[in-house]
Amino acid sequence: MQFAAARPDVVRSINQRWLLKSWNWDKGAHRVPLWQALVAEDLSRVATHMSILQVSENDDALRFRVQFHGTAIAQAYSASDCIGKHLDEIIPAADQAKHLAPYRETSQSGHPVYTIHEVADRHGRLVHYERLLLPYGRDGERVDHIVAAFEFVSPDGAFDREGLMSSLAEPPKLRLSATIIPQAQI
Repeated sequence: MQFAAARPDVVRSINQRWLLKSWNWDKGAHRVPLWQALVAEDLSRVATHMSILQVSENDDALRFRVQFHGTAIAQAYSASDCIGKHLDEIIPAADQAKHLAPYRETSQSGHPVYTIHEVADRHGRLVHYERLLLPYGRDGERVDHIVAAFEFVSPDGAFDREGLMSSLAEPPKLRLSATIIPQAQI
């Protein structure tokens, strides 16, 4: 998967823009913001649409363990029992390379990654699946946590969220894959 360099204004969702702005503010002079700087109360308004993952490296392979999974994400993926599992245990082996690529990119680059996919709900309505991955680290240098913010938006308005990502008739169509460079003048 290729990741184009993009400015922060590529992010469409107001909540995701707020998270990105907070991430950039918390980053300060560090490579990535300190994990300890993240304030749970500040995230309460967007928590239903986020996941928090712990990043670990075993034998040069990155793994991502789900620590928190918002209710809207659980509903869309029909997966309420992901806490404590690694993404490579949840995602089918055949799909892991493409689905884990954005997580690997944000872990290795230390930059936020933003993707947009198009999917269809059970009734065939188009839904834009927007995902923003924000890297954090306990030491401000090495990424050991990722905050993943998700938005599901349909140009038609209402859509069926239940099982949206688990009952796809065809694979999601990638429309944008970008590494966000906060001070970029692209």
